[in-house]
Amino acid sequence: MRKAIVAGASAIFLAAIASFAAGGAKMKITSSAFQEGGNIPSKFSCDGADTSPPLHIADVPSGAKSLVLIVDDPDAPSGLFTHWTAWNISPQTSSIAEGSTPKGVQGTSDFGKSGYGGPCPPSGTHRYYFKIFALDRELDLPSGAKRGQLDAAMKGHVIAQGELMGRYSRKK
Repeated sequence: MRKAIVAGASAIFLAAIASFAAGGAKMKITSSAFQEGGNIPSKFSCDGADTSPPLHIADVPSGAKSLVLIVDDPDAPSGLFTHWTAWNISPQTSSIAEGSTPKGVQGTSDFGKSGYGGPCPPSGTHRYYFKIFALDRELDLPSGAKRGQLDAAMKGHVIAQGELMGRYSRKK
């Protein structure tokens, strides 16, 4: 029994080290429109103007060659639903203005379009994660690539990451 506990603790420790080596360094992504864990205003949703919220990025490591932005909803009935992907964003980018698209390459969301698609849950309150990743290289992906292609291209190249979570429920 003791060997099993020690082996389990060792496995967790090694996983934590591997996680840090694979991008465990922390960056910050914040918004002046909502707080971490707070409610996303309806103007940034399908119930409003469906415009992207202002985003602020901090603590990008000096070795970063590019940034990746992903916005997704893990509470979607069909599983993870991607609302926005962009990559090859300059690592000097410290903010993305409200309603704007970062300079870089845009992917295709699960809405089937390029660019931001705001929260639009069919029912209940959903969580929306705005994730920023610093990579050790630029990605060789064409415009319009889907999330699976982006995830595969990023694998092994993430040197830091951060996330901001906001909640949204539709007013009916």
